[in-house]
Amino acid sequence: MNPLTTDTVEAAAGQSVQNLSIQEKASLLSGRDFWSTAPVPGVPSIVMVDGPHGVRRQEGTADNLGFHASLPSTCFPPGTALGSSWDPELVEEVGRALGREARALSVNVLLGPAINIKRSPLCGRNFEYLSEDPLVTGILGAAYVRGVQTQGVGTSVKHFAANNQETDRMRVSSDVDERTLREIYFPAFERVVRDSDPATVMCSYNRINGTYASENRWLLTDILRTEWGFDGAVVSDWGAVSNRAAALEAGLDLEMPGTDGATVTEVISAVEDGTLDARLVDASAARIAALQRRTALDDGPAVFDAGEHHALARRAAAASIVLLRNENNTLPLRHGITVAVLGEFAEQPRYQGGGSSHVNATHVDVPLEELRRALGEDRVLYAPGFGSSREASSSALLRAEAVDLARHADVSIVFVGLEEKEESEGFDRAHLDLPEDHVALIHAVAEVSNRTVVVLSNGGVVTLEPWHDDVDAIVEGWALGQAGGGAIADILTGRTNPSGRLAESIPFRLNDTASFINFPGEAGHVRYGEGVLVGYRYHETVNVPARYAFGHGLSYTTFSYSDLTALTVGDDEASVQVTVTNTGEHAGADVIQIYVGAPERPVRTPVRELRAFRKVTLEPGESRTLTLDLDRRAFAYYDVTDHRWAVTPGRYSIELGRSSHDIAARTTISIHGDAGRPSPLSLTSTVEEWFTHPIVGPLLIEGITASLTEEQRHAAEGMQDGLKMAYSMPMNQFAKFPGVSIPLESLHQLIEASKEPSFQ
Repeated sequence: MNPLTTDTVEAAAGQSVQNLSIQEKASLLSGRDFWSTAPVPGVPSIVMVDGPHGVRRQEGTADNLGFHASLPSTCFPPGTALGSSWDPELVEEVGRALGREARALSVNVLLGPAINIKRSPLCGRNFEYLSEDPLVTGILGAAYVRGVQTQGVGTSVKHFAANNQETDRMRVSSDVDERTLREIYFPAFERVVRDSDPATVMCSYNRINGTYASENRWLLTDILRTEWGFDGAVVSDWGAVSNRAAALEAGLDLEMPGTDGATVTEVISAVEDGTLDARLVDASAARIAALQRRTALDDGPAVFDAGEHHALARRAAAASIVLLRNENNTLPLRHGITVAVLGEFAEQPRYQGGGSSHVNATHVDVPLEELRRALGEDRVLYAPGFGSSREASSSALLRAEAVDLARHADVSIVFVGLEEKEESEGFDRAHLDLPEDHVALIHAVAEVSNRTVVVLSNGGVVTLEPWHDDVDAIVEGWALGQAGGGAIADILTGRTNPSGRLAESIPFRLNDTASFINFPGEAGHVRYGEGVLVGYRYHETVNVPARYAFGHGLSYTTFSYSDLTALTVGDDEASVQVTVTNTGEHAGADVIQIYVGAPERPVRTPVRELRAFRKVTLEPGESRTLTLDLDRRAFAYYDVTDHRWAVTPGRYSIELGRSSHDIAARTTISIHGDAGRPSPLSLTSTVEEWFTHPIVGPLLIEGITASLTEEQRHAAEGMQDGLKMAYSMPMNQFAKFPGVSIPLESLHQLIEASKEPSFQ
């Protein structure tokens, strides 16, 4: 098996392309067909297929939208489910299984993970994405990459960057300020690149602040390669390149799919007429050669056990289910009771989304069959309750049949959600509502049933209104992959204790979400006007409650916390300790969530942000003391003026949360941060920034007052207070005002003083 490290292949790859012709080098930079690269002497073809949650290997007619069939492979839980596991070890295990299946199907690179942030719950591709939070996304994404690449198969981290909607996705400009990019939309990619050395990164379709991602040198070279140190290959999303030469200039190595040689000719012509530096072609060709060597299946295809992988998919799905509500201990179901299973999804499960990630599953668990197996055939009644292809009149009859069963059962379990056709790559959802006949079924059953449990099957969150308060328990079942039916039965019957936590907020209504006003944009632009206040950051900061907060999830046992402590490490790091105890009667897993609240900053700041988490499994009565480290970035914001991560000195709140809203304990620590390291000044810095600068301010005042008479000095004693009306003026304008007249040479000297290393 080929180890996925770059050190041993880069030199050999560079050597392998030295003797290639310009035609052969250019050929390496464009696909041969839909899923493979063009082979040249010394560099065989590379096969790249979708991901992320299964290997979609096609034979015959190929496409990237899921229209044509693919070879059978395990459909693991999609990202929306795995994100709610909060379990990097589990995600890495799933990654290893995906890597084995990719090798078995002769695939060199699996196109995943998909780690875009869930900016809006309407995004049609949210079922593939992990979270609204960059830390959860980054840690789980890095685990996925590590897992897959242990098998000698490459990954493609996608879609870089700011790809948070499907509406007009091929052209829309995501207009985002740099701080928001740095704090929300970049960190997951940065963490994966730095921690897991992915073989490739896939650029997105969209424009970023007017420039296509495929042609964005700041994005692909300055940030990805120079700043983060990425040394793999940059691949286009399928059909994302409109100007091949400009994309090469920006740092995009491989265009997919192939264009029947058209862009190969474009590259050669651009080199020959001098508009494209041949050295860029050489560098990109060497990176593709290195990619081939890293992912060469020299040991032949792997063999995988489909049954073993199905069992892993079931375990992963169960760990991802979130128990939202459980009044009167309705769940787990008790043996010996009569259960009415209602809703067509119990018999025809919805377990994945539509589009390029659609997997041809090896086997699909059916919830109804699994519940009958667990509870006994005679204890489980069933009625479809609704039908996706039936008329309204027949739906009423189906609902009446379901209500009749509910009257005679101890507990009614209603399976509802969204059909696969309602959530897919290529379009966004229009609302958060469940289908009308699903809601009607919930209401009708809740009116007559002794106890009502709702099981949701959906890739993106749905509103739980207006039926939420009428039911006893709600299970967020997501799109769980092919083993979801068994996993749901495991949770409902108590065979598995629920341990999933929401990786995204569930709002009361769409209007309560931060992106509501701006999503999905207009006239070719979508403005990220909410800035860093995405998801729970918005709900908690603006005090707009969510129905269920980020991080929420119930268990069949209980957990208590004690001895929360936080100690500073150096100037701007900390170590947090907490003891967690299982105080209930069942073994179970809890997720320790550490949030940080910052002191007043010169920028808009969320009231709290997740900065560390750990999933821990405990037996009844067992306690464990955990240590979670907070690095400098846990306390930093991105200063767009100085182009650096800045840490404001002061007292920070360290908060232990059961969710982003339910804070169980808190303590505070003092962080020295950037005290004594003021930002350098410029001519366009404001008067306030100049006069309040700890080094330059006193020098400036001293210089101004030195030339004044005694009478003028006396009048100027309150100068700073009087300057407040001019505080917002750039200094280069203020300095020219009559009566001020600060020489430009003096300002330049003071600017240099503000840059002294001892002050930075």
